[in-house]
Amino acid sequence: MNIVLLESLGIPDSLLNECAKPLIEAGHSFTAYPKSTDPNVQIQQAAEADVIMIANMPLSGQVISACEHLKFIDIAFTGVDHVDLEAAKAKGIKVSNAAGYSTEAVAELTLCMMLSLLRNVPQVEARCREGKTKDGLVGCELMGKTVGIIGAGTIGTRVGKLCDAFGCKVLGYKRGLTGNEPSFMEFVTLDELLSRSHIVSLHCPLTEDTRHLINKDTIAKMKKGAYLINAARGPVVDSQALANALNEEYLSGAGIDVFETEPPLDTSHPLLHSKNTLVTPHVAFSSAESMETRARIVFDNISKWLEGRQTNVIL
Repeated sequence: MNIVLLESLGIPDSLLNECAKPLIEAGHSFTAYPKSTDPNVQIQQAAEADVIMIANMPLSGQVISACEHLKFIDIAFTGVDHVDLEAAKAKGIKVSNAAGYSTEAVAELTLCMMLSLLRNVPQVEARCREGKTKDGLVGCELMGKTVGIIGAGTIGTRVGKLCDAFGCKVLGYKRGLTGNEPSFMEFVTLDELLSRSHIVSLHCPLTEDTRHLINKDTIAKMKKGAYLINAARGPVVDSQALANALNEEYLSGAGIDVFETEPPLDTSHPLLHSKNTLVTPHVAFSSAESMETRARIVFDNISKWLEGRQTNVIL
């Protein structure tokens, strides 16, 4: 099998070589390329590939259709909306992801954003460097706040558990209840979650149902002075509507790790200029520990698929 990695997995070369070694020793070829979002370059690099490995860069139907030998797409990411799954399905190509690798990393950055916003960390840090005091910037505690989790899957549940440990009231919303929901989370309707929560944290996948789930109308249902955290997918939020709510001081702040496009962003993006907005360039999933876990998962995906035992199945 010809295995082609089309972008970095964010790990040292020594670990990449360690992960690839069993496949190479079994007679398979492995080639790693630097990331290119140009479909023509991707086609050239993957023209002979039986297996394509990517992380979060787009993989279009044009590329998938052009790779005549392609049998398996291995996605080193949880979300898969950046891959043309219809094109893969049409060609009978199997697809797996790396679900679960970033649970702790995303949950911890989410809590970091909550605490930073509540305690005005960016502002007081700047004040200190300027030789000034905290006057006018005394923040609030997380303890006692109601936190609403939209998308109470693995990551959302972990965020809820951490918030519970901080002494928060935790509300949850997801499309279907299974009966195995955690006892520390009260499951309510979306409207009730928005109206009751001091902090709303997004952890849902991007689907047609969730695209712009947070918009002018749903923001109006939130508490005045509430905070919004988005460590899910960028298009779940209408950025301009959120920026307007922040600039008008209807919302007190937002922590945003994901956007409609991958960073680097156009510097005119509204959330780069809105009031009390903490922005990070899609880093929630990325920690030293999560990158190693992700790499081991995706290489194991290939080994299992070669054995006829596909894991982390998307298609």
